[in-house]
Amino acid sequence: METAWKILIGAGLGLVAVWLALIVALLLAGRRYERPGLGEMLRLLPDLLRLLKRLAADAGLPRGVRVRLWLLLAYLAVPIDLIPDFIPVIGYADDAIIVALALRSVARRAGRQALHRHWPGTPAGLAAVLRAAGIRS
Repeated sequence: METAWKILIGAGLGLVAVWLALIVALLLAGRRYERPGLGEMLRLLPDLLRLLKRLAADAGLPRGVRVRLWLLLAYLAVPIDLIPDFIPVIGYADDAIIVALALRSVARRAGRQALHRHWPGTPAGLAAVLRAAGIRS
């Protein structure tokens, strides 16, 4: 019985260590890029979700890009996050950082033209999304 407790405690501590490492990695990845403010990104959220859906449905894009986008949409739809959303400021930061990293990956693989072709909003909004994804204009 004592061995079972040691295994459970070890597994729990291992999960906490991995979770903390993921949080640190997300925060470090988010600092590398100049991003628009949270308010600006929240205003762009409806257009950004439409962009992600349109890109994921585009059969002309490579399969790996579409798979990444569907996984991103699933991550955003699931209520379980790396950092719970009820924690002020950083609760939504993990979602924003993951979206920016996914967009950066998609833009590199699919090309900026795909983002321009599917963007439903204004040119200024697209410029903000490109900045958030770390893509130079």
